[in-house]
Amino acid sequence: MSKEQKRGGLPAKFIFIMLGTLSTVWFLFRVIPKPSRAAYPCMRAAAPLMSGFVLYILGLMSTLLVFKRARKYLYQSRYLLFSGTLMVGLALGISTLVLNHQRALAGIGAELEGPNMPIGIGVGIHPGRVVWVHDEDATNENCMNTEGDFWSDDTNTDQVVVNQMVSAALQGLSNSLTDEDAWDAIFKYHNRNHKKGEVGYSTGEKIVIKLNMNTASKDESPTRNDYRTVDTSPQIAYAILHQLIHVVGVQPSDISIGDPGRTIDNIYWNKCHGDFPDVKYWGEATGRTPVVASDEKVLHASDGSVSEFLPKSYVEAEYMINIPVLKKHHRGGISLSSKNHFGTFVPFSGSAFHLHPSLPCPKGKADVSNGEYGAYRIFVDFMGHKDMGGKTILYLMDGLWTTTNWAHPPIKWGMTPFNNDYPSSIFASQDPVAFESVGFDFLREEFDVDHPTEGAYDPTDHTGPFPQYAGVDDFLHQAASSENWPAGLIYDPENDGTPLPESLGAHEHWNNATDKQYARNLGGEAGIELVYIYKSSAVHTEHQKSDDSQGVLSVDPNYPNPFSSTTSIKFNLAASANIKVSVYDMGGKLVRILLDDHRERGDYLLDWDGANSGGSLLHSGIYFCTLEAQTKGRMYRQTREMILSR
Repeated sequence: MSKEQKRGGLPAKFIFIMLGTLSTVWFLFRVIPKPSRAAYPCMRAAAPLMSGFVLYILGLMSTLLVFKRARKYLYQSRYLLFSGTLMVGLALGISTLVLNHQRALAGIGAELEGPNMPIGIGVGIHPGRVVWVHDEDATNENCMNTEGDFWSDDTNTDQVVVNQMVSAALQGLSNSLTDEDAWDAIFKYHNRNHKKGEVGYSTGEKIVIKLNMNTASKDESPTRNDYRTVDTSPQIAYAILHQLIHVVGVQPSDISIGDPGRTIDNIYWNKCHGDFPDVKYWGEATGRTPVVASDEKVLHASDGSVSEFLPKSYVEAEYMINIPVLKKHHRGGISLSSKNHFGTFVPFSGSAFHLHPSLPCPKGKADVSNGEYGAYRIFVDFMGHKDMGGKTILYLMDGLWTTTNWAHPPIKWGMTPFNNDYPSSIFASQDPVAFESVGFDFLREEFDVDHPTEGAYDPTDHTGPFPQYAGVDDFLHQAASSENWPAGLIYDPENDGTPLPESLGAHEHWNNATDKQYARNLGGEAGIELVYIYKSSAVHTEHQKSDDSQGVLSVDPNYPNPFSSTTSIKFNLAASANIKVSVYDMGGKLVRILLDDHRERGDYLLDWDGANSGGSLLHSGIYFCTLEAQTKGRMYRQTREMILSR
């Protein structure tokens, strides 16, 4: 029996009945005297357990009544009615004892706090900012993910587009006009907050890049199945190496990259090593750099459960970049930047199974035995440890393909704006809590109990509504505010007597899955700001029908961009035309028409002051300026992205 199949302690059914009984009694005792208490967080947590338990009891009672009726028909020798009633009873019994039980366990999900209720203190140049870059051209929607057509091939993941997306993410994160300025701002922010002064990157400082390679081979030659399953895209790894070496000026030999528990296999080696041969690629194969343990155990779980070595390269590095994959997980609910660090300890412990007890569903199998809020969560230690989260200058989430669990092929997403295509997205942040909070909202929206392929719970743990499990976002509550730490526990992952800060970042949930707005997007002074950049190339031209007179409308980049008060939009008409210039928000809502008139050929300049049609100043975010020129029965349209930062 594998470690994942072993089960200990009380039977899950007994736990379910016990918790269901207690939840029902507690709910009725509290709510009947004062109905308004039903909105309390503790009542919202008890409600799913109570409802599942009540349905379970009603199902059992109904089954007993049906069997009683069947027995009566048998005594009366009414065999046809007996057979039919017996079949109904059996079906009802199976549904009650199995399906309802599994639904109750799989559905022990958290009733989340309301939308836009931020907790914690935002981190970053722009506190709490998460940049989301989405470009459908990054991935090939027709990829079959079979031999000769794998997701990681350059024919399916466009390196040029990925480079542009990474550049857009960096600039959007820092409100910079160039990649050089973006990196300079990122390094200076980190160093300033680590009391090293207003300095950027210095030659000789070492950087580690933590990829998610949970399914990669243990040698240089992946198997066919290893090729099919999704890890951090090699194109993103290449883009980051290119940025660090050619933009920041880091010496390749000062960069270490990979997943300590795995070997950089040929998927990554063939992609990166030729252009960056002096980078240290972790692993045991030819040309790779073996992972060496720190001189002593330096990570100490704050509940005293484990102490761990870290890779020596982590300890010696000045900076870290954490690049997880956007995916759910059958034990943790989600698997993002914190879960990405489970692979950090594999070389020294042989596995990460001993780290599972702090997860909501530590044994898998939909047995959410640790879903209460306020339990110890090792992810908080990871976020705060000086050699892990403490050194991380950039969280960069690979949402190009994404997958559904720790070792699975890519899957298309149904939610807007993906609309049954691969997500083709990259997320970036300096705030670890905001970063994972946004990832959680995306995963919870996409993978609910009604998902066509991933909603139904599978006893093998391959599919299921894992982000719906109770307690999945508990570590985010605790990382955001020490007020949510377990009673009597102090997070101190270095075990040096110095507690973690009261807040490691900002947490909240978006207003709704359509608008995806967080508190700062709505004008708030706390919480998360999600900056959406659609199409990193920033320029799209459409013609109503093809002709040979292209070039009627040309548009320069607006300047400045980003801007805080006013930006200028310059365009040229090669022929007289009716021209309309409109501004839209990232949800596609029209906010202002800057021009709607006939103009002769020539150059034109418009200013936009960041206000809507009513004159009210808009909040920070991404806006789209669309120019439409109509002449001789043809329409020409170009759209540019404008970043407003107040």
